[in-house]
Amino acid sequence: MPLKIALVTGAGSGIGRAVAQALHGAGWTVVLAGRRRDALEETAAGRERMLAVPTDVADPGEVRALFERTQEAYGRLDLLFNNAGIGAPAVPMDELSFEQWKAVVDVNLTGAFLCAQQAMRLMKAQTPRGGRIVNNGSISAYAPRPHSAPYTATKHAITGLTKSISLDGRAYDIACGQIDIGNAATEMSAPMARGILQANGSTLVEPRMELRHVADAVLYMAGLPLDANVQFMTVMATAMPLVGRG
Repeated sequence: MPLKIALVTGAGSGIGRAVAQALHGAGWTVVLAGRRRDALEETAAGRERMLAVPTDVADPGEVRALFERTQEAYGRLDLLFNNAGIGAPAVPMDELSFEQWKAVVDVNLTGAFLCAQQAMRLMKAQTPRGGRIVNNGSISAYAPRPHSAPYTATKHAITGLTKSISLDGRAYDIACGQIDIGNAATEMSAPMARGILQANGSTLVEPRMELRHVADAVLYMAGLPLDANVQFMTVMATAMPLVGRG
């Protein structure tokens, strides 16, 4: 059975770590990308078939080097999980600095584009041709939270990027889908367990779900043959305020 090669960005913690480890457990060889080598090595601890490549996805040169290293090590790429993302301080939009806005756009949107671009180039040229890209969107790809303009804007843009990759990749056997995740139990979502601002001005504790449900969903998407695709999937804590948010 040929090796299946995956690359996961933001693999040093949270959703990225959970998905990388789940892919590994399902037999994939996994390239781990993230800013901190120590965090990537924690993800890979005790596991063979994992390659840690410290990378800032907002830097075009570092992204090129990441995919060159992947090609050198394994000769191909079957799956990109475009997961790396950050948020900005939860303050009114008029109080955000340009630097705070730009940091989120650089990682969440430009970083996803740069990685998808390099993945498509590799997937077009390899034999057998093709592969799959899964973008991590968010519930915020269609329903914002208060004081979340940079994050929400980039996640809306990820939906457009997903559709564009699907269209542009179609002729080259490159499938692309998006997973929109709501309230997975990560360090980033920890404030929800203490109470978080709602659209009506109240503060409510929101339920969260275990990370394994996200990992299982990505595994399903990744395991499909290239002639089948999950274009969009929402995985969320059942009782979180989404339907009717606002």
